[in-house]
Amino acid sequence: MQTLFLPVRLRPYYQQELSAARAAYDRRDAAGAFRHLERAHVLGQRWALPHTHTHLLMLRHGWRTGDRREILGQLPRIVFGFFMSLFGRVPTGNTGGANVSPEQPMPIPADLQALLAEASSR
Repeated sequence: MQTLFLPVRLRPYYQQELSAARAAYDRRDAAGAFRHLERAHVLGQRWALPHTHTHLLMLRHGWRTGDRREILGQLPRIVFGFFMSLFGRVPTGNTGGANVSPEQPMPIPADLQALLAEASSR
């Protein structure tokens, strides 16, 4: 199904952001790790499985850092984000953290915008 899986062309970039998040955790840089999770969210939010996966990782981030707001904010995002992706109702560019409204469109960083445009043009 087209709205479930991340396009093959985007997978290396999505994985790169997740790897960078893991590396940041290894360096004990939780803020840096979260920035990479946000970038992964922007790349994957149009497709239900990577979108949900990113929210699960953000939930884990909240757990690791003891951030109650992030934990509570991610729970509804996990459920609703999956279905919103299926129905194509995601706010473009939203970074996915509990620090932003789940319905707030946001500017997409230029490098990610280029990747998304390239993936959708093929």
